[in-house]
Amino acid sequence: MKLTERMKAPCPPFFKKLRTIGVVVAAAAGALLTAPVSLPLIVLKIAGYAAVAGGVATAVSQATACSDETGGSDAGE
Repeated sequence: MKLTERMKAPCPPFFKKLRTIGVVVAAAAGALLTAPVSLPLIVLKIAGYAAVAGGVATAVSQATACSDETGGSDAGE
């Protein structure tokens, strides 16, 4: 299965929830990073790490797909 096919394929329910959580975490971190008030450095560091973690969780969960019913292996691709 090619990457474009995998990204368009339906996502399993667990990974749909994980994708939603990742988007929420990344959005909250982005809001903290762009806040117009002065925040402590530790809060900004944690928000930076949370933004990266949320983005990675979203991307990985979007790239998951149910296995196809043909039984073919995509190990060679």
